[in-house]
Amino acid sequence: MNRTTKTGLLSLMMFIAFASSLFAQTTANDIAAKAMHQAFYLGDDSRTRAEMVITDNNGKIRTRTFVFLRKDKVEDKEQSYYFYFSKPSDVRKMVLLVQTNITQGDHRWLYIPALDLVKRIAASDVRNSFVGSDFFYEDLSGRVVNVDTHEIIEENENSYILRNVPVDKESVEFAYYDVVIDKNSFLPMKAEYYNKANQKYRIVKALETEVIQGFPTITKIEVSNIDTGSNTVLSFSRVEYNIGMNDDIFTERYLRRTPRVVR
Repeated sequence: MNRTTKTGLLSLMMFIAFASSLFAQTTANDIAAKAMHQAFYLGDDSRTRAEMVITDNNGKIRTRTFVFLRKDKVEDKEQSYYFYFSKPSDVRKMVLLVQTNITQGDHRWLYIPALDLVKRIAASDVRNSFVGSDFFYEDLSGRVVNVDTHEIIEENENSYILRNVPVDKESVEFAYYDVVIDKNSFLPMKAEYYNKANQKYRIVKALETEVIQGFPTITKIEVSNIDTGSNTVLSFSRVEYNIGMNDDIFTERYLRRTPRVVR
């Protein structure tokens, strides 16, 4: 084999290695995007009733009952959420409004009826507790795909496992998280979060799924905090898609005024 042939083979091998790496990265991004869509963007809009059961490390139980509405504007790359709390009495009529734009980021407002106060939730707060539970604000409306890099670390007959590393490492409390994604439904079935010491400290797991109006839907999900020993189970009922909700519901005007659709 002459020198020219060796050089040609080496170049070809380098190109194949580069192309394979690029294909894997693209595939990982595609899987992450599809999982995000399946978890948070099914239908044009949705209405769901939810009960949250919070159990601390001493076994003490608290509950939260709420309705949440979602509406997408695909052409504007926007999505809005409206959470209305009905029980218990200390959170009754509390409202969380989330407006998400893929390119411009998220805006969140919390209405506290006891104080008649509208509070703006800063971007730095989205990894904080959602109404005293083990869920974070970001868990309920999703984490934008492009704020992390994605890599397939394992694949089997039933699922992909993606490792997701934040682009801005100082903006979050985790170093990375691994997500198990079902190959059939593309629903994210389990996520394990690791801290900067490479220790697993948080698990988010889908406990039940159901096909509703043709859409695979997670109907029960649990978050466990390994550090504190607490966990929260969120159960969904009366899930409806493609209701045809008015855009006005997802504005600050309706923080103090309860829309009929949540009743």
